[in-house]
Amino acid sequence: MNFIAPSSELLQHLLTVNGAIMSKPIIPILENFLFDISDNQLKIYSTDLETSMTTSMAVESKENMKVAVPSKMVIDILRSLPDQGVTFNIDANTFGIEVVNNNGRYKMAGQDGVDFPAMPETNADGSFTIASNVLLRAISKTLFAAGSDELRMNLTGLYLELQGNSVNFVATDANKLVRLTRKDINPGVDGGILIPKKPLNLLKTALPNDETPVVIDYNRSNVYFTFGETRLICRLLEDKYPDYAAVIPQENPNVITISRMALLSSINRISIFASKTTYQVRFKVTGNELTISAEDIEMANEAVEKIPCEFEGNDMEIGFNAKFLKEMLSTLDGDQVQLCLSAPNRAGLVIPNENERNEDITMLIMPMMLNNY
Repeated sequence: MNFIAPSSELLQHLLTVNGAIMSKPIIPILENFLFDISDNQLKIYSTDLETSMTTSMAVESKENMKVAVPSKMVIDILRSLPDQGVTFNIDANTFGIEVVNNNGRYKMAGQDGVDFPAMPETNADGSFTIASNVLLRAISKTLFAAGSDELRMNLTGLYLELQGNSVNFVATDANKLVRLTRKDINPGVDGGILIPKKPLNLLKTALPNDETPVVIDYNRSNVYFTFGETRLICRLLEDKYPDYAAVIPQENPNVITISRMALLSSINRISIFASKTTYQVRFKVTGNELTISAEDIEMANEAVEKIPCEFEGNDMEIGFNAKFLKEMLSTLDGDQVQLCLSAPNRAGLVIPNENERNEDITMLIMPMMLNNY
């Protein structure tokens, strides 16, 4: 049998789902794409058994067939070809694959598509819809705060806290925390789903930055993202998410309002001189002036800068991890940010001075003990 497809369009579809494929999987066939050709439609599947992706496109074909196609080889050859129609000839007995174009022919070994693992069926307990650019923004603004410690798997994902007519996107590694609330999503129920990092990073690549609707179906074990011709399915993390709201301080009488870029630039410079073990920077605020300093006693390095700010509250001194602050300030938008503080031994909040429409974002960072405490 054979089918004909435009090389550039086919390549784009393959790249969309390629991220779900593991290198050197336990089951060798998982190094392949599954091509399912039926009624002039090519459905492309990829999976690592935890995360699965599928997409589809129109092709010219007179027969139906399933074949497993080597992922790296087919992507490499399509990348090297000019944009033109390519023909895939597939031997129904050996599953050998021949790719033919105007310049030549290229053969590769395929496998029987029947041996490819079946895609999970949608069996949803709940469903809601979100615009693609909103979901993309929510993932981009929060996922960096998720942990990577496999001994605390519940902190390695993104928690979607469903609240009837809004959704909180929450990520934390116990040292920093980000909560982004969207008030324009209506899940209709209260609940929560905990999604691993890998499928979310795949979504960041695959989602269009426009208002394409993304349907999110979920049950106790899986979540399904469907947008356009693409679907991503992944297993949920089964661990219970911590009561994150309990660590967010409610009273923060000391508030610094400051230029986000001025603060970020200062921390970038000052942190060069910080200890490479702790990356600690010291904030000392008096009046309308913030003093940022760092030192590495072992290497005799030290740096100090002063930045003008607006300050309400009592003069105070507090230490933070420079790496975490840089991640937060780089992720936020807007010209001004607020640092909301209560005491040197309590978490501080970093929030934008103005939020986007229908959005509320709060970032929390745990303090570091200063030497003089």
